[in-house]
Amino acid sequence: MKYSAFFKKELKKLKDEGLYRSFREIDRPIKKFPKADEFKNNKERDVEVWCSNDYLNMSQHPEVVNETVKTLLEIGTGSGGTRNISGTSSFHTSLEKKLANLHNKENALLFSSAYTANQSTLWTLGKKIKNLEIFSDELNHASLIQGIKNSGASCHIFQHNDVDHLESLLETTNPNHPKLIVFESLYSMEGIRSPIIKIVEIAKKYNAMTYLDEVHSVGLYGEKGKGIAVEMKVDQDIDIINGTLAKAFGQMGGYIAASNEIIDYIRSFSPGFIFTTSICPSIAAGANKAIEIVSLAEQLRIKIHDNASTMRQLLESIAIPCIDTNSHIIAVMINDPFLCKKVSEKLIEDHGIYAQPIFYPTVPKGLERLRITVTPKHRKEHIENMVKCLDKVWSNLSLPRKNSTQLQVNN
Repeated sequence: MKYSAFFKKELKKLKDEGLYRSFREIDRPIKKFPKADEFKNNKERDVEVWCSNDYLNMSQHPEVVNETVKTLLEIGTGSGGTRNISGTSSFHTSLEKKLANLHNKENALLFSSAYTANQSTLWTLGKKIKNLEIFSDELNHASLIQGIKNSGASCHIFQHNDVDHLESLLETTNPNHPKLIVFESLYSMEGIRSPIIKIVEIAKKYNAMTYLDEVHSVGLYGEKGKGIAVEMKVDQDIDIINGTLAKAFGQMGGYIAASNEIIDYIRSFSPGFIFTTSICPSIAAGANKAIEIVSLAEQLRIKIHDNASTMRQLLESIAIPCIDTNSHIIAVMINDPFLCKKVSEKLIEDHGIYAQPIFYPTVPKGLERLRITVTPKHRKEHIENMVKCLDKVWSNLSLPRKNSTQLQVNN
């Protein structure tokens, strides 16, 4: 086999389909955000960031930065290896206690990322629980899908947020087989909530465990930012909650929160936990501080939702098609990979607006979009300018306006 030829052929195919990904070299200095520094062709210029998942700007919060630096100088840069070999630092155990409390659970377990937490936990459950049947929403994140696939467990995919379809699948399975329903509270590419209360009711009816990904809701919804499960008062009915430190808390790493028995089981049997170097103590310390701040930061939560609402109103006023939700995520629909890239390129090249194109496999083919995120640091003038620039690009490319591709969602 000519390996080089194979790789070239596959990359060419990806480019021909408009699915090849390019990355911008961008730094985000604390004192400038939402402005940032772009580096291109040995030149530096200001751009404005509209696609960051650092939802509440915690990565740049002075108290979080100071706590991280303080711990870094005391402990050093690394954790020393896996917790299984190098031991568990007080920073890790403290953070896990805080995360368990955040989700009203008995315990929590840290991973190097939320992707690893999902993949490793679902792999372990699917491999170890005999005859486990998993029911997965069709729009679940890649980490959930990969974990289920790797486990080899029987998997039934239900239509997005369709509880009737979910129940019809449950009805056809062996009632004696263990079951697990896997879904998200807030879907990251649409900003759409799941019917979490109805799914919990169905899970109880069919004696199924529940696995809920709260990555895009934790810190932003519910009392003290505890997430949508707490907001909807079903947190005690969810068996396993997955979350991240990398979005509303502005750090890196992921975790699961559950009962003592489940956490101990995953800690004891999951290769993705046992054999992976733990997150740096300085990151754990920064995350600890960020959780403390976010739990009291109701004004930041109000601000990000107000900003998202303002942007939706302005997009509506110029008939730009977007998914109609009340979340902090704004999906501007373009529905073509080449045009989606073109819109993104013109925004940054002509107007200094940085919003990455989103296409397959992140979203289904034909549903390409810009995924816009506002933060508390975006002011009204930033939002107005962003919409003005998008309007110019939309007209320049003669893209269709309102309702021809707009999606309506009942939230």
